[in-house]
Amino acid sequence: MGVEAGEPSSILSLSSAFSYGVASMAMVFVNKAVIMQYVHSMTLLTLQQLATALFIHFGQVLGMSKRKDLSMATAKKLLPVSIFYNANVAFALASLKGVNIPMYIAIKRLTPLAVLVSGFLRGKGKPPTQVSLSVVCTALGVLVAALGDFSFDLYGYSMALTSVFFQVSISNLVVHTHARELGIVLTEIMCVQTMYLILVEKSGADDGLSSMELMFYNSILSLPFLFFIIIATGEFPHSLSVLSEKTASVSFTVILIISLVMGIVLNYTMFWCTIVNSALTTTIVGVLKGVGSTTLGFVVLGGVKVHALNVTGLVINTFGGVWYSYAKYTQKKKMPRKIAPDEESHPHK
Repeated sequence: MGVEAGEPSSILSLSSAFSYGVASMAMVFVNKAVIMQYVHSMTLLTLQQLATALFIHFGQVLGMSKRKDLSMATAKKLLPVSIFYNANVAFALASLKGVNIPMYIAIKRLTPLAVLVSGFLRGKGKPPTQVSLSVVCTALGVLVAALGDFSFDLYGYSMALTSVFFQVSISNLVVHTHARELGIVLTEIMCVQTMYLILVEKSGADDGLSSMELMFYNSILSLPFLFFIIIATGEFPHSLSVLSEKTASVSFTVILIISLVMGIVLNYTMFWCTIVNSALTTTIVGVLKGVGSTTLGFVVLGGVKVHALNVTGLVINTFGGVWYSYAKYTQKKKMPRKIAPDEESHPHK
């Protein structure tokens, strides 16, 4: 039985989703392992983006990959989202300095709550009951878990919450600048990372950009912003001298190299999953990945001091995250598919 034109095969869809899930889960632990020894998180993010840009560039030079020439129009469209995206990742990395992995994942699940509050303040309509209840469940879980967190770190919690704020900023930015092009899909999906991924999905479809090309744009646009930050904050050049000392350790060097490679793999699989499947699929995979990461986080990299309140809160939070994904998925399924005029006239463009 053949696959319809323009439709990815089931194997390709599953492979891209599974690859993203594994890469995303592994990246949290790898970054945590590096941050435990090297606290300069902004420099780490800069190195990851630099490694991605160099990898793609030399891959093209050696004939291992192909990409189109850079387009100023596409770069302008992706620049604001790229800046907010990197701000989100930067604060997320900073939070890993003081927050254990289960609590980090739990706090990041507060994003839908922040989006709903933002939408309410901007006069948006009331979301479906299941969505509202799942978001409240997720937030309640974070509160209960925090009460039982023996390793509570104000700085780490603040950085994680700031990361959530930047995710909401990405959402609002995409809504205001691309509402006309994205249409009804913005009212269907309110998770902020999904908003970023929707733009990735749209860029891949409208501009004909591959996963590798989207990665290259993101890295190139990110580097000036990141270089400015590490210089303005005084992290550079001290962070490089510390890095030079740390690389004397073989174990740290191996972890650092894995981190740089995983940065490339994670971005590629995220863009790949989004283009092959959809922004919603990538988001749901991220939530399901969080269940595994939360479980492993109790025993990996020093583990977590177990307290009944902490465990109960994390279970409630995880349940709320899965419930939210299910609610959004069923909501999207109930919405009639809207076909654009150009899609009707050119179905196999």
